[in-house]
Amino acid sequence: MKRPPPHHRRPHPRPTGRRPTGRRRAATAVLAATLLASTATACGIADADENSVAAKDTLVIGVNGDQPGVGERTGGGSFQGFDIDVAREIAERLGVTGANVTFKQVGYATREKLVQDGDVDLVVASYSVTPERKVKVSFAGPYYVAHQDVLIRASDTAEIRSIHDLKGRRLCKVPGSVSFPRVHDEQGVAALPVQADGYARCLTDLTAGRLDAVSTDDLILAGLAAKASAGGHALRIVNAPFTDEPYGVGIRKADVAGCEAVNKAITGMYQDGTTAELLRKWFAPVGLNVTTTVPQFEGCV
Repeated sequence: MKRPPPHHRRPHPRPTGRRPTGRRRAATAVLAATLLASTATACGIADADENSVAAKDTLVIGVNGDQPGVGERTGGGSFQGFDIDVAREIAERLGVTGANVTFKQVGYATREKLVQDGDVDLVVASYSVTPERKVKVSFAGPYYVAHQDVLIRASDTAEIRSIHDLKGRRLCKVPGSVSFPRVHDEQGVAALPVQADGYARCLTDLTAGRLDAVSTDDLILAGLAAKASAGGHALRIVNAPFTDEPYGVGIRKADVAGCEAVNKAITGMYQDGTTAELLRKWFAPVGLNVTTTVPQFEGCV
């Protein structure tokens, strides 16, 4: 059926000026309440709640204690290294300083659980971002992209020139670390595992001759080599990197606002030269080539 011409159409009824009935007022109130609740929920996604690291006055940050130059516990019980300085700088840019920042030593096998249980607010501990870990926690950053390499005794330089030369040789294996599986499982190199509870023990075993090599991120290897040199041991990094290791800041999965705040802090550290300064401070003495451009972030959602 054809529609009538415009001048034949039924006009819209004019307002009568009558007040809405009680039923209509009730329906309007329900609709308004629903819209208000929806708006509050939407705002909560972007705004930091009281449990977000972006809103806290104190922070507990998980760090390593066995990685010279990266994260190491000193004889006095304090922590030092590149990761420690990065963590302290991030906290300061979140508005938390001094005694309001507490460092807690974490292990490779316990980091995810400590974040999930709320025992730590952040983890800054050479924490490589992997798909498996992202199921359990979120990652801000990365604040640096390292590369897995191999550390050997200087006397073995001619015999070990890449990870493929580790076949049949004793290689340190730290539970919870992905470094040994990257060599043995992903690269298919039949190295012989020698278990240690951390990379400080790997270093001790390497210099004592109980190991042939240590393979992990180049920042960690550089710190180990520097400590060995100070103790009179000559070690060498093979300089044959075979992975990218994005170091993320572990954070509770629901804390999107906190993740975004940490990303803002990391970006600022690169832009104002703070990250470059810290990399020079800890790794320039061992001649490690470092990257000083902002890494590509993982994304917080």
